[in-house]
Amino acid sequence: MGQKVNPVGFRTGIMVGWKSRWYASKKEFGELLLEDFKLRKFIKEKFKSAAISKVEIERTRDEVKVVLFTARPGVIIGRKGQEVERLQAELQALIGRRVSIKIEEINRPEIQAQLVAEDIAEQLAKRASFRRTMKRSADQTMEAGAKGIKIQLAGRLGGAEMARREKQIAGAMPLSTLRAKIDYGFTEANTPQGNIGVQVWINQGMYEDEANGDDAQAGQTSKKPKRTYKR
Repeated sequence: MGQKVNPVGFRTGIMVGWKSRWYASKKEFGELLLEDFKLRKFIKEKFKSAAISKVEIERTRDEVKVVLFTARPGVIIGRKGQEVERLQAELQALIGRRVSIKIEEINRPEIQAQLVAEDIAEQLAKRASFRRTMKRSADQTMEAGAKGIKIQLAGRLGGAEMARREKQIAGAMPLSTLRAKIDYGFTEANTPQGNIGVQVWINQGMYEDEANGDDAQAGQTSKKPKRTYKR
């Protein structure tokens, strides 16, 4: 199961929160879901060079809050914040609602699966050797402090006539362990021979236990011997 299920979706609601946080009635749900899709697509296409890992959306009654997680915040902010203001106006025109934008900087882009996948796709589009690209990306991620990485490419690799899959694995990758912090990214590389699918799994360690030691001790059973009742 762990090989086929999206690790982020598998942990959503258990260890990870939702990327879209809002509630809507049955009548409005489809329309708002389409709005979220349009917002994410517009932002990713406009700022391809900004290395945006994910876009989170929160909705209140009167505004839509968009949180951008990026490795290059300067590209989005622009000089004196002009780019942010322009983006805000464009998003408001796109969906017809009031939009507020918040930008979060990613400190270690090398262990963000989506960014690693997009970097590999960019190299493949420039006709780089797929084996060398996979090896280099795996080495960089492991050096950045990841516990493990798995890269899988699928398509006409190296311009071959028949499509196939190639994998590169380093370190540990416990996909079925819910406590494992597994990040997943997917994109497609556009090459002259056709599209190549790029999948990346990165093991970032373990989610920290929220319960502290006091609660754990209080929850333990007493060490007194159990009473025996004779009939």
